[in-house]
Amino acid sequence: MFKLNQLDDLTLWTKIVVGHDDRAFEKLIQKYQGDVRRFFLHQTLGDEMLSDDLAQETFIKVYTHIGSFRNLANFKTWLYRIAYNVFYDHTRSQKTAVDLDSAEVMSQTSVQRDTTISTDIYQALQQLSPPERTCVTLNVMEDLPTAKIAVVTGMPEGTVKSHISRGKTKLANYLRKNGYEDRR
Repeated sequence: MFKLNQLDDLTLWTKIVVGHDDRAFEKLIQKYQGDVRRFFLHQTLGDEMLSDDLAQETFIKVYTHIGSFRNLANFKTWLYRIAYNVFYDHTRSQKTAVDLDSAEVMSQTSVQRDTTISTDIYQALQQLSPPERTCVTLNVMEDLPTAKIAVVTGMPEGTVKSHISRGKTKLANYLRKNGYEDRR
């Protein structure tokens, strides 16, 4: 059975595909742009310009491939799969130019951020491997269940669970070492 949110997405999708309704696509963008941008902010460790560029590229791909959505997963899961692929392609293209873990890149991203709690979160996320960061971000910050993360990333569910578990442990240890206490 469909949830109301899924029906709204299917209604908009139908208007876009069948009726070529650009306003329906604008509504989809408005509905999901914050989620997609937040996903990229966590993946890029707070690089707002890059996050905006990747989000824009994601919605261009969604627009050009909207007819291929088959409702095998809900629309949001399909959208995150595209966003994940956009980020993966970007990361792969950057590896040929610069080693992403180099001290030069790390120091440049540290200078660009202000000294707020979000900086601490991005520094904590920096401790995670890219797969751990993706799985933790989708699970904790985007509230996707393990099964949907497996669909988005193409990883087996057990691997997703392992990445989430290891990632949460690394985050907790890093934050604890940096003055954040456990408040249960």
